Amino acid sequence: MLKSKCHHIFINYGKLRFSSASLSWQFDVNCNSNEPTPCSQESECSHVLHYDTKRFRSSLLSCRNLFQVRQVHAQIATNGAFRNLAVANKLLYMYVERGALEDAQELFDGMSKRHPYSWSVIVGGYAKVGNFFSCFWMFRELLRSGAPLDDYSAPVVIRACRDLKDLKCGRLIHCITLKCGLDYGHFVCATLVDMYARCKVVEDAHQIFVKMWKRDLATWTVMIGALAESGVPVESLVFFDRMRNQGIVPDKVALVTVVYACAKLGAMNKAKAIHAYINGTGYSLDVILGTAMIDMYAKCGSVESARWIFDRMQVRNVITWSAMIAAYGYHGQGEKALELFPMMLRSGILPNRITFVSLLYACSHAGLIEEGQRFFSSMWDEYGVTPDVKHYTCMVDLLGRAGRLDEALEMIEGMPVEKDEVLWGALLGACRIHRHLDLAERVARSLLKLQSQKPGHYVLLSNIYANAGKWEDMAKTRDLMTKGGLRKIPGRTWIEVGEKLYQFGVGDKTHPRSNEIYKMLKRLGEKLEVAGYHPDTNDVLYDVDEEVKQGLLYSHSEKLAIAFGLLVLPQGHPIRITKNLRVCGDCHTFCKFVSLIEQKTIIVRDAKRFHHFKEGVCSCRDYW
Repeated sequence: MLKSKCHHIFINYGKLRFSSASLSWQFDVNCNSNEPTPCSQESECSHVLHYDTKRFRSSLLSCRNLFQVRQVHAQIATNGAFRNLAVANKLLYMYVERGALEDAQELFDGMSKRHPYSWSVIVGGYAKVGNFFSCFWMFRELLRSGAPLDDYSAPVVIRACRDLKDLKCGRLIHCITLKCGLDYGHFVCATLVDMYARCKVVEDAHQIFVKMWKRDLATWTVMIGALAESGVPVESLVFFDRMRNQGIVPDKVALVTVVYACAKLGAMNKAKAIHAYINGTGYSLDVILGTAMIDMYAKCGSVESARWIFDRMQVRNVITWSAMIAAYGYHGQGEKALELFPMMLRSGILPNRITFVSLLYACSHAGLIEEGQRFFSSMWDEYGVTPDVKHYTCMVDLLGRAGRLDEALEMIEGMPVEKDEVLWGALLGACRIHRHLDLAERVARSLLKLQSQKPGHYVLLSNIYANAGKWEDMAKTRDLMTKGGLRKIPGRTWIEVGEKLYQFGVGDKTHPRSNEIYKMLKRLGEKLEVAGYHPDTNDVLYDVDEEVKQGLLYSHSEKLAIAFGLLVLPQGHPIRITKNLRVCGDCHTFCKFVSLIEQKTIIVRDAKRFHHFKEGVCSCRDYW
């Protein structure tokens, strides 16, 4: 068994002389020889025996299991029918379809003649069972054999690169398709778009997409999903509209994809428009589409709309119940999340791993410590679900938020599953909340060993140093980021007004109504100060004067978006904003005062959860 990595195979192959002309040869097998010789005709050799090929192909199609396939195989061998390529290919396909790759490989090796379909089947078979090394090995052999690479065989190995998320291999296969003149083949281009999208190289996916002379529904759907996943869900909705304008009618998969984009965007008006469109198509709220819409409404800030969808679904599976539990968890309604669990059990559906992640998350964000511990203990004992790192992360978060840092650390040290950066990140976040500097430094060391290239970890540690007034340590941490070529993710806040989304950054003055926004902030500051609001300068992580800190606080992106909302949204209309990072403590307090003074409901979605501010109170009850 060869042990080299799959991309080494292609590097070795790249050393061989390669030209399109060398792939133009057609090979056949001389009936009196085992050696391959060039064949100038596409027809079968004249020595092939006569037999009923349709009967054998029909017999193969009627096979219900591997044993029956092997029986037909024996009949084919007895009648000498392997010389017919159609019969041999059908038998090869039946072995691959049932995962019998050893049988398939033995048959393939013994085939007297192979065209591109034979290679596609065997290469795709290995990819299907996850044997990517053999998949790439056979692809190399395909190229070496002189068999032509076509619009059907190339996508098979491109999909393998996609499944592996191996961008290096994917780019190499892309180069080979270009050399073979397949750069405009529909199937090749569609698969390349999918591969680059899954590897999160959206620019390359988009570049191929725009050059395609024909785009089908599947390719549009892939591109819409890729844009949503890459952090530009606004563009994904634009693409959805373009697709429809070109006369392509979305199917259920496309609708689920655009619903997912709305969920990423967190834009309620867009969500309602998509919901109305789905109603117009006549599609029913089946498990897949209904569950996606529950998630969409929950992430757009309306857990009530999510529940409305949930209650009207005729069929619900464990994912549907888990999504509704998670929806309550996002919004800090832990008690309602827990009420759903016995209802789910009474409906005859047992919980799975996802259900318990949703339950533990809900407990963590609502401070339901005893309930969370009880669910965690019952996972294996009562339901046979083995806790994984995600469940342990929820428990560490639960204990950490409650200030029980020693218990959280003890759980980490005793857990039987492999630790990851998200787990340590949860504990580091708890250290920030409770300003436990010594433990934070210890956790950070473990965290940076696992993932030293994620800027968020450095930022979190430097923030802890800043809160403790250890400016030199903060500067050293930021210096490590600079040397590593890492940059802090800038804070961004989005607000939806009508059919448009507006984005604000810290200190942003690019909006056409920027002067009005800052005047509104100044007026708000005067009103809020009278009401008892005082800026919490602990959230300014710079060693500057107090007056400068207050100025920096007032330029936070959340405050700019809220001021704009007060300018343009009618009375009685809630302000909905989405923040890409965790909302800071001062902005949280600011929102409470604004909701009281302006009598305005403010719904904030940050990187962790939702906050609903109304009449000076937040739904999180300041436990976040």
